[in-house]
Amino acid sequence: MAQDHIRYDILAQEALRGVVRKVLSEVARTGLPGDHHFFISFVTQAPGVRVSQKLISQYDKEMTIVLQNQYWDLKVSETGFEVGLSFDGVNEMLLIPFSAIKGFFDPSVQFGLQFEVAEAQPGPRIVADPDDVDGDESSDVVETDETVAEDSGEKVVSLDSFRKK
Repeated sequence: MAQDHIRYDILAQEALRGVVRKVLSEVARTGLPGDHHFFISFVTQAPGVRVSQKLISQYDKEMTIVLQNQYWDLKVSETGFEVGLSFDGVNEMLLIPFSAIKGFFDPSVQFGLQFEVAEAQPGPRIVADPDDVDGDESSDVVETDETVAEDSGEKVVSLDSFRKK
């Protein structure tokens, strides 16, 4: 088999991440249409990810967030997105590069994408300070599925209860 010097695998991943960027940009501009909502899984230790130390200690490898009714300040750039969410009543801002996303799923239309993410390298990282986040209690807050499975030390959020039967 010939060697792929063009790297179609990387080009395809970048194109599909462009779909996520386009969708989130539109939602940031106009809001979620109809019943659409998103489960977004990402590698918490990936370069450029910015989350609080509290979340890193709870989700040291991977985390899934839900953008549905309760989120705020969604901002999308060429390289990633930032969104305000609440975890156990604490408002937090997350910065997630598109390169850190492992999965994107819209259960309202059964659409999903999976991505390859480069392994995170140990070392210093930027962690958001939850005390710096402004937010009032009436803001929308993301609710995550409370069914968390312990499997070989990783925390996994089950999507089964949200899938159409």
